[in-house]
Amino acid sequence: MEFLKKASKTVTSTTNNTLPQNLRSWKVAIIDDERQVHAVTKLVLGNTRIDDIPLEFLSAYSAAEGLRLFQDHPDIALAFVDVVMEQDDAGLRLIHQVRNELDNHTTRIVLRTGQPGSSPEETVIRTYDINDYKSKTELTDTKLKTCAYSCIRSYRDIVTIEASQRGMRKVIDASDSVLLSQTLHQFGNAVLEHMIQLLGLDTTEMYLISRHQDLYGDMEMKLLAATGATVQLHNDWDTSIVPQQVQRQILRVLETKTSYHGDGVFIGYYNTDPRTESVLYTNRNPESAVQEDILKLFAANITLIFQNLAARENIQETQKELLLILGDAIEQRSKETGAHVRRVALMCEMMALRIGMSHEYAETLRYASPLHDVGKIGIPESILHKPGRLDPDEWEVMKTHTTIGYELLKNSNQIIAKMGARIAHTHHEHWDGKGYPQGLAGEAIPLEGRIVAIIDVIDALGSARSYKRPWNEADIRTYIRERRGLQFDPQLVDTALELFDSFKIIRRKYPD
Repeated sequence: MEFLKKASKTVTSTTNNTLPQNLRSWKVAIIDDERQVHAVTKLVLGNTRIDDIPLEFLSAYSAAEGLRLFQDHPDIALAFVDVVMEQDDAGLRLIHQVRNELDNHTTRIVLRTGQPGSSPEETVIRTYDINDYKSKTELTDTKLKTCAYSCIRSYRDIVTIEASQRGMRKVIDASDSVLLSQTLHQFGNAVLEHMIQLLGLDTTEMYLISRHQDLYGDMEMKLLAATGATVQLHNDWDTSIVPQQVQRQILRVLETKTSYHGDGVFIGYYNTDPRTESVLYTNRNPESAVQEDILKLFAANITLIFQNLAARENIQETQKELLLILGDAIEQRSKETGAHVRRVALMCEMMALRIGMSHEYAETLRYASPLHDVGKIGIPESILHKPGRLDPDEWEVMKTHTTIGYELLKNSNQIIAKMGARIAHTHHEHWDGKGYPQGLAGEAIPLEGRIVAIIDVIDALGSARSYKRPWNEADIRTYIRERRGLQFDPQLVDTALELFDSFKIIRRKYPD
């Protein structure tokens, strides 16, 4: 063939270590109605390796066959397309279909023609999305190889850029599920799962474990994130979470303080600070140094994030626990059981969820409700501890605990204290407007005040006080029904009666 005349120099192959390891060949399509063109093209390029990857040839002898070839192989790297086949412009029509109907803009297309005058080069390049236009007489073996190298490298770079764009889109899509995580473990799991997708890791098990030494030298092991069909997350190291063999391998890495590769397993060791070590276990070795670096970065950063978030969460949990302790202290000052505030907290949360309030609202109510009687700190003990009923003057003093509690909490910007102020001020208001201290009625009473009002009474009636014996269940139910629409919100009365058996479980769990 004249267009494959020998030239004096040949082109050598190169390697690129950044290519994906699962790429077995570059697909090269030859679409030409002359069989000799197929044979000679394969002969010249047959031993060519680009980035140390061989070429795989796909043949079609008409534009119609070429279209089916593109439909079956969307990952064709390079296509040599003849202009004139079953029609004078068959190749041009095929290119239009590939680019516009199949939406394939990555394959590099080189148009070859034996009749250059029939389709002028400038017109064709301007009109059609091709990457080169050659007369068959121009292509010596060296020029054919040069063309293959430049086009396939261009295809490689385009595919790499598109993969990076897809990865960026995945990161953006993943950000919602990561940022919306409600717990530390949900956060770690979300990041771990999306990292596996981004890196294309073929793994069925992955664990990120941290070992931290506190100020007193005590060691704590935590499972920060995990994937796997049988994985269940807990706050503490639990032998039921991670298989025994995996535990032994992880502990060995922590002892040796070095990463381990072998037996189809990768265990990375990372020392994030002087008192914290992290281990990332996966049952597949990273396919490249880039993957290993990203895994290392993930393990180190997630561990640091966990340390910071855990410290913050620990402060928050301590604050919440102190609120319960404060509530207990107030109840004990009144010579009433400290378990009362814990039961009220759980019952209020349960009722809020039952009537359709958000988890955030219900959780805030759980920790704010123990503050309902915080104002009793300003009531004289002679009144709080009086064994019998209070006289009218004493009762007026007792009623001031609602206002005292409100004044104590009203200036805080913290949501629990803000809700606590509203509860302290309104939990003795009545639905019919005959309560105190403001005489509010109906929905003018904040919902949290209405919820605590009925829950406080239900639990108090079932408990022994200095002035009464505990009521039985039937009498409590009757009283609540009788006060429906008078003292209590009618909807909340109905909900409380539905939840009564659940309230009994809470009472059994936290007895007086």
